[in-house]
Amino acid sequence: MPSGRGFGGAMAAVAATASPSSDMFDEIVMAEERFHGEGYQEGYAEGSHIGVVEGRRYGSLHGAKIGSEIGCYLGFALTWQCLLQKCMDEKNSKKIRALDSLIRMIQKFPYEDPTYDKLQEDLEKIRGKFKQVCSMLNIQSDFRISTERSSLTF
Repeated sequence: MPSGRGFGGAMAAVAATASPSSDMFDEIVMAEERFHGEGYQEGYAEGSHIGVVEGRRYGSLHGAKIGSEIGCYLGFALTWQCLLQKCMDEKNSKKIRALDSLIRMIQKFPYEDPTYDKLQEDLEKIRGKFKQVCSMLNIQSDFRISTERSSLTF
C-alpha cells in the first residue's frame, strides 16, 4: 500500500473511476428485471380483461341453459295443469297440487339475481319436484341441453 490510502480508499478510487461504465452495466443488468416487472403488469392487465370477457360469455351461456331448462319445466307444468283440470277426480287433484307447487317454485326462482346464494339449491329443488311430477304422471323425463337442440322426450 504505497499511496497510504488503505484498502477502503483504494476501492473508493476504483469505484469513482469505474462509475460511468458501472452505471451502464447496472442498467443492462437491471433491464431484465425492469422488463420482467413491466411484462408482468401488462400480462396481468390483459389477463384480467380476458378473464372478465370469458367469464361474461360463460355466465351468459350457463344462464341461458338454466333459463331454457326452467322454461321447459314451466311450459310442461302449465300444459299438464290445463289437461288435468278438464277431468277432476281425487287422483288428478293430487297431481294438480304437485303441478301448482312446481309452478310456484319456478315463479319464485330469482332469474334476475345471479348472486343469489341459494340459486343452485333452489334449482335442484325444482328439478326434484319436476321428477316427482313426472313420476306421478307416469312420464319418463329426459331433459337434455346441447348445442344442437334441447328436448324433453316422453
